[in-house]
Amino acid sequence: MTAPTVEAAIHELMDLAWNLVHDLLQERGLLGDGLFVEEFTGIHSWVEGLTRYTVVHSRDVAVLFVDTRPVDAIVFHHDLLGADDPARFFTRRSKAVRASGGQGA
Repeated sequence: MTAPTVEAAIHELMDLAWNLVHDLLQERGLLGDGLFVEEFTGIHSWVEGLTRYTVVHSRDVAVLFVDTRPVDAIVFHHDLLGADDPARFFTRRSKAVRASGGQGA
């Protein structure tokens, strides 16, 4: 079980982009049996320049958000946890940063 504030942050972010997250997971072949927000229990967020990065993950998948827009999804693995730069695990990070006008690499 996650803390209520963590759970609320995950639900808020996922609710804002529900259709985009669904489409991204489907495009990547990661949708599985469906998209259930309750399965997403982890969140890691940081700021680089003017851009906020957030990784929301379940036991199976991780979704990278740039600001509030989901930009990539991958199979979740524990190397993401505690990584100095979790966004490096995602392939679409640099394109998303340029599109958002952010300062990230």
